[in-house]
Parts: sequence; structure tokens; C-alpha cells
Amino acid sequence: MVYSPLDQFKIAPLISLQVAGLDLSFTNFTLAALVTLFVIQSIVFLIKEPTTNSFFVIPSGWQNLIEKLYALVSQILSDIITTGSEKYFPFMAVLFMFILSNNLIGMVPYSFTTTSHITLTFFLSFSIFVALNVIGFERHGMEYFSLFLPANTGFFLALVLVPIELISYIAKPISLGVRLFINLMAGHSLLKVIVGFSWNMLLVENLKAIAFIFPLLVLVVLTGLELAVALIQAYVFITLTAIYLNDSEALH
Repeated sequence: MVYSPLDQFKIAPLISLQVAGLDLSFTNFTLAALVTLFVIQSIVFLIKEPTTNSFFVIPSGWQNLIEKLYALVSQILSDIITTGSEKYFPFMAVLFMFILSNNLIGMVPYSFTTTSHITLTFFLSFSIFVALNVIGFERHGMEYFSLFLPANTGFFLALVLVPIELISYIAKPISLGVRLFINLMAGHSLLKVIVGFSWNMLLVENLKAIAFIFPLLVLVVLTGLELAVALIQAYVFITLTAIYLNDSEALH
């Protein structure tokens, strides 16, 4: 039987449960999401001293790594958001760790990549989009619509620019969610294809089986690149979110 590289993205029930015609089954997607939440929750306990339940004065290796990730998020916010960036740090730090944890857990063999599903990525991006509008209208009121009309724009030019800016604005949550989903899905699909190719060459019953070493080396390189993509996509997601937040805060 030949399996498609896309089979790894299928949501399969682990425990089937039907209630009043509703499918409430416990799926591999749910399991992966719970593991991610457990990992994020465990971060706090792993960087605390067990005896005193307080943070180490001299950071341990794990605490040092977490602090560097938090410093990365803090630096992005301070560089992009011109005013009030500190208040967004808790949300952005959790968002970054959530996406990064999901991406890295998906790299574990026989695991499930939740961020390779557009349902999750679009839910995140659409929720952020709604929050951006709430923040913008709360701070600027009707002046928030000036985002769609640059200053000193003539009437006839405005007839062209406003629809373009409106379409560009509506496309923000779509591009934000699709970018994360498509990069993770494409990378995992490529890894699956290379693994299948290497396995088929290994099954050859002569000296040609030695040739499987070459796709295996390619697989090692691609795995390293995919790990980098997992980090880069989380970085890109929060960077774009910070840019959109700055638009809502400063109307730029």
C-alpha cells in the first residue's frame, strides 16, 4: 500500500465519542494540543529551584534559554511598537512559546503538527485581527479609518487607494494564518517524501541499497532546516503581529 505524504496531517480519533449527534472524539490533534499546553506550563516549574520554589539567582541552562527567548520577544516589541509595547509582552511571549512548542513537537517522529492545520493558524490570526480592531477603535475612535486613506490624498486618488488599502487590511489575518500553515505542511511533506524514498532504496536487495545513504544525508540536512523553520515561523508570526499592533496603536 502506498501512503500519501499528506496522510500525516489527517485528524484521527483516538477515543471515539458521540453525544447527541455531536462528534466529541478525543483525536490526535487534541492530544498534541494538550501536550503543547503541558510543555508551556512545565516551563515555569523547570526554571524554578525545587527546594525554595523560586527562580535561580544564577540562571540554570534551561532558565537561560527561556530568558533568551523572552528577551527576543521583548526586543521585537520594543523595536516595532512605538508606544506601550510593555503591556503586550505577556500575550506575545505566550503566543511565541505556543507556536514554537507546536512546531517543535511536530518534529518528533509519530507526533502530530497542529500548526500544519489552517483551522488552528487561521483561528489564531483571526482572533488577533479582531483584537487589533478593538484596540484601534478604543484608542482612536472613528479616526482609525484613516488607515485606509493616507494624508493629503486627493478625492479621485482616494477612490483608488481606499479599496486597495481595505483589501490589503482584510488580507492580513488570511496571510498571517496561511503563511504559518503552508510552511509547516510543505516542510513536513517534503521530509515524508525523502523518508519514503530512502526506505524504498534500503529495501533493494543488491549493492544499490548503499545509495540510500545519499537521500538519508539529504534528510538530515532537511531536518535541520525544518527545525530552523519551526523557530523562524514563530518569529515571523509575532513580528507581523507586532507590526499590526503598532498600526492599531500609532495609526502608521
